[in-house]
Amino acid sequence: MRVGIPKELKNNENRIAIVPAGVHELVAAGHEVFIEKGGGLGSGISDAEFKDAGAKLLPAAKDVWAKAELVLKVKEPLAEEYPLIRPDHAIFTYFHFAASRELTEAMIATGATCIAYETLATADGKLPLLTPMSEVAGRMAIQEGAKYLEKPMMGRGILLGGVPGVEAGNVVILGGGVVGANAAKVAAGLGANVFILDVNLDRLRYLADIMPANVHTLMSNIVNIREMVKLADLLIGAVLLPGGRAPVLVPRGYLKTMKPGAVIVDVAVDQGGCVETCRPTTHSDPTFVIDGVVHYCVANMPGAVGRTSTYALTNATQPWAVLIAGLGAKEAIRRRREVALGANIVGGKVTHQAVAQTFKLAYTPVEQALGKAPAK
Repeated sequence: MRVGIPKELKNNENRIAIVPAGVHELVAAGHEVFIEKGGGLGSGISDAEFKDAGAKLLPAAKDVWAKAELVLKVKEPLAEEYPLIRPDHAIFTYFHFAASRELTEAMIATGATCIAYETLATADGKLPLLTPMSEVAGRMAIQEGAKYLEKPMMGRGILLGGVPGVEAGNVVILGGGVVGANAAKVAAGLGANVFILDVNLDRLRYLADIMPANVHTLMSNIVNIREMVKLADLLIGAVLLPGGRAPVLVPRGYLKTMKPGAVIVDVAVDQGGCVETCRPTTHSDPTFVIDGVVHYCVANMPGAVGRTSTYALTNATQPWAVLIAGLGAKEAIRRRREVALGANIVGGKVTHQAVAQTFKLAYTPVEQALGKAPAK
């Protein structure tokens, strides 16, 4: 199969969807790999390294899309890429369709097969391709939040860990999954007072067992959220509904109860955000202020640490890319339930229920969208 990896176009997106070891593996399996020149520079990977691994370097994204049957990306295609997408393309990337009707309708119109990293799931319900970037985003949420709490950044002037004789800052985390747990670890390590809210009591028990003494667990409900928002110096949005829009847990009215200069980092922005006032921002213009509260809502947070993120991501995605390239996208969907769960749009039909429900679109079971398997 012809596998293409174009350079990412999103603002300050430094990741790339493959590393030299991945190129070597695909080429050894008999596939051709086409990479846009300069695509790996943001991750510290030179064109020469890709070439030595067996990749063919092409001068522009349009050349990569023209050659490829399977396109590997990190982030969803942007508007300038839509005209390059053909019905025979299979695209394997983070789509986060529920955050964008425009993207969803554009991919439907292309007729391409869209397999989303974030909904590919194993039999035990784990999301193996979302986990590594959730780990990065959770840790970065505290790093960025701590920075924007500084007074020159319009924050409260708070040092999260405090110092002897001065109380530590309060970090409130909505969601105890991978993002929330990683945020809590970093915040606790800095010495902050940390509160994690989640609706899953078993998860809260687990977190209470493994976290240090300065991490406290609370059941997520309207009363507790309202009270914790008032307490927060730094509020982290870390909720996830796989494939669907994140629930709004913090309506705008709650902001008036927050401390002036408090900071919100809404990691759920990729899925629409769990704070009503959230809107996607970029690394070059990451924050805005509403009702005296600083909002950091960058939609590709891990892109800022491209080298770490690229290697963490491809450790997880590479085996699945090899599988899809080897079987072909549609056959991989037929044979592997995990890949079928990742298939969000196939042949112009929405094949993921959460995406269909978000935009009130028709849902087609993936088996129906695929049609009959070709005769052998």
